[in-house]
Amino acid sequence: MKKKLFIALGVLFVILVTSAITFAVSPAADDLVNKKHVPSDYKIGIPYSEAIQSDKPMLALFYVDWCGYCLRFMPKFRTISSLYKDKYNVVMLNAEAPENEALVKDVALTGFPTLYVIDKKYDNRFLLNNAIYMDLKKLRVELDRYLKVRKQLDAAANCSCEK
Repeated sequence: MKKKLFIALGVLFVILVTSAITFAVSPAADDLVNKKHVPSDYKIGIPYSEAIQSDKPMLALFYVDWCGYCLRFMPKFRTISSLYKDKYNVVMLNAEAPENEALVKDVALTGFPTLYVIDKKYDNRFLLNNAIYMDLKKLRVELDRYLKVRKQLDAAANCSCEK
């Protein structure tokens, strides 16, 4: 009887330790421990002023702090940021901040959150459909598709320069 009790306690201990370790290293754990109340509590990406100086395309998230959808999207946006930080300059832009007023008017936002790919190198920008924001797989397909098109543009530009 004691042997079964020790085995059961040992299994329970292993499960608890494994759960605690999984919780401690998961991105969602940070959200639960350090409660995020508004999207701007997340510090994802780099400043717009820095991103616009680069030839890398920019993944720009327009948000407002009062938007519940924006807050719910932030963990996905953090995941996207970590997956694409080498391919895109990831930027968070508060649509109500005075320093972003001109850009917000230029892109003509109709709701929040709004994701744009802005590519200064090719004077191009496009709006990502908000129906795919919560589906990480579909969002990645669109981001990868743009990178393929950009690669083709780069190749075409190099071909025409060599002639």
